[in-house]
Amino acid sequence: MEVMVGKVTHYYNRIGVAVLSVNDQLKLGDVIHILGRTTDFIQRVTSMEIEHRKVNSVTAGMEVALKVEEPVRKGDTVFKVIEG
Repeated sequence: MEVMVGKVTHYYNRIGVAVLSVNDQLKLGDVIHILGRTTDFIQRVTSMEIEHRKVNSVTAGMEVALKVEEPVRKGDTVFKVIEG
């Protein structure tokens, strides 16, 4: 099962970082699925930052920079994979 947790608002391709507008809780270690018109991959959350400071979790209404393993695009949707 997957739950939408946010949308990509910006992508920095040189450093492989996506900025997400978050609408649900997300924490380090969560598995996410990023889906868009040309984007479709699953990864584990390994690094998150807010204003260049590392954070362990974020909640609705926050913007977070997230290290991504593949290129993403503005408007791509981020889902949290719920196992079990």
